[in-house]
Amino acid sequence: MNRRNIEELKKTPGLSLKRYLILFIANLIGLYIISFGLDFTISNLFNVVLFIFFISVFNAALWPIITKVFMPFLVWTFGIGSLILNGGIFAFFGPFFGLKITGWGIILAPLTVALITVILSTILMMDDDGAYYQAVLREAQIIRGEDVKKYPGVIIVEIDGLAYDVLCEAIDNGYMPTIKSMIDNKSHSLKKWETDLSSQTGASQAGILHGNNEDITAFRWIEKENDNQMMQCSGVTKVKILEDRISDGNGLLVDNGASRSNLFSGDTDNVIFTFSKITDLRKLYNGAWFSIFSNPSDFARIVVLVIEDMIHEIYSQLKHKILNIQPRISRGITYIPTRAGTNVFMREINTKTLIGDILVGDIDVAYSTYLGYDEIAHHSGVRDEDAFYALKGMDRQIKRLLDGNNYSPRDYQFVIQSDHGQTNGATFKQRYGQSFEDFVKSLLPQDISLYAKMSSNEDHFAEVYVPFSDQIEKIKNRSKEDEKKELSESELIVLASGNLAMIYLTQWSHRLTYEEINRMFPEFIHEIVNNEYIGFILVKSSEKGDMAIAKNGTYYLDTDEIEGENPLEGFGKNIVQHLKRSSRFKYTPDILVNSFYDAEKDEVCAFEELVGSHGGVGGSQSEPFILYPSDWIVPDEEIVGAENIYKILKTNLENIKENNKMESN
Repeated sequence: MNRRNIEELKKTPGLSLKRYLILFIANLIGLYIISFGLDFTISNLFNVVLFIFFISVFNAALWPIITKVFMPFLVWTFGIGSLILNGGIFAFFGPFFGLKITGWGIILAPLTVALITVILSTILMMDDDGAYYQAVLREAQIIRGEDVKKYPGVIIVEIDGLAYDVLCEAIDNGYMPTIKSMIDNKSHSLKKWETDLSSQTGASQAGILHGNNEDITAFRWIEKENDNQMMQCSGVTKVKILEDRISDGNGLLVDNGASRSNLFSGDTDNVIFTFSKITDLRKLYNGAWFSIFSNPSDFARIVVLVIEDMIHEIYSQLKHKILNIQPRISRGITYIPTRAGTNVFMREINTKTLIGDILVGDIDVAYSTYLGYDEIAHHSGVRDEDAFYALKGMDRQIKRLLDGNNYSPRDYQFVIQSDHGQTNGATFKQRYGQSFEDFVKSLLPQDISLYAKMSSNEDHFAEVYVPFSDQIEKIKNRSKEDEKKELSESELIVLASGNLAMIYLTQWSHRLTYEEINRMFPEFIHEIVNNEYIGFILVKSSEKGDMAIAKNGTYYLDTDEIEGENPLEGFGKNIVQHLKRSSRFKYTPDILVNSFYDAEKDEVCAFEELVGSHGGVGGSQSEPFILYPSDWIVPDEEIVGAENIYKILKTNLENIKENNKMESN
């Protein structure tokens, strides 16, 4: 079927007549718009028409060559070079047609044309990707040659932070028609799975991509043995160290795989925007980038969509404030480009590079993370219309991937999944009137020095989209030594990971026992568990082993004995095994704290300032999903832990190749 589609695509015109007309009108209107008040002049309409015709022919014939020659420049400037080159072509050839383009007009010309094209395409409800697939396919065939693999490849799309129940709501409410059709036509099966105790991207992707998330206690933790070094599931240097720790060389993507916008590489070197290997500039350049720059106006279109999403965010902030939507946090100006960067820029990069991978047809498995929903749900809310708006956009991307598969020389199977969910709720500070770190500090002698870091919303590339990021990074670099010194000298360290918090008493190099803490600070544990917004704490007793303690009861994990009320009621039937496993980790804190969970309202309270949160247990944050081909081998029993998702994916990838060998013989 794919071969027939490829031949049909070759025969069809690159652009439909309607598309030609839209592009012509967009160029005409765009050039006239920027001629007002900018360094750009137009002599007469006839010359403009000739110029547009010339540029169209020039781009069709020579832009692919220009893209290949300047590809490193386009990549290393994160696409801005595409605008410069496109505008430069306008500026160079314009004078031959009586058009003079200088200054800001060089950048604004392609952007304005792209804006008008997007507006007209939206009005006419036209989404013609034929020309795009055609351009990428031509290059793909050159790269691939004639050798085509006969067995299917696999594309795994992760929707960061999307819980199973929210996915079902989005499907039922019409936001995700593509996913719905995959389920309705029985090509795919949907299944809920359960995260480990640490319901955050670092722990989940370590388990999924490397089959090992041992010792990843939370988003961030302290290593007492290393002079109170703080490790975390973000930051290019930290994530590289983590991958070195967890990898055994047999990651999910080790066998001819590709990693797109992930924390970890899955042991492949075919990476784009993969944190564990992003410092290696040689790996930043990748042939898959051609699919993004194959059309001269394509990156300009992405920029326009980014600006559109920034406007959406400004509107959203005003709406939430005017309507007094609760719970609500202050998002601020810097979050505006952050949201647009994660929700649109990274989304478009992911889709286009994956389509390039599909049309080349060489890679056997690709794993890519779409970040927008998670970022928006953190700040607007798990079920806010902003969050569903992001899911609607992601569903369109999945459709584009499926459509791209129609033109691939080999079939690709698709897996859509999430790494964790999120749970809504007002924060601890909003409820209690005092931050959690200040509350903890108030329970100890006032001369104890405190270090606290309570934000964990730094995974992936959020910081990339903050204005003046270079200057901010320099400030961070200057403060790293100060932070290291402060960590080394602090006697009390408090960290947050959503509604999970960690308390380290660092005057002691070992993990303190329940008895030791009570002996030195008699009321400390008692006051923590008696706070109405605390669900339970985990401590280790020298006499009775692991203990989960709440206000009205204690669960002795080693013996399954309960004294008083069950403190773990409502946190899931697997909570005991999660706590036992986490308690064995090397860097488990002296006191691990999980917030309360209100099952009736489906709310937790994060220890950081986020509306939607994840990191601990309570509600949907621990309940992601996996949508997989219906003929795959997946156990009927519940799936618990990210490492078991790795096993399922790895087993089915191996089965695909084994089946091909049997058929070949």
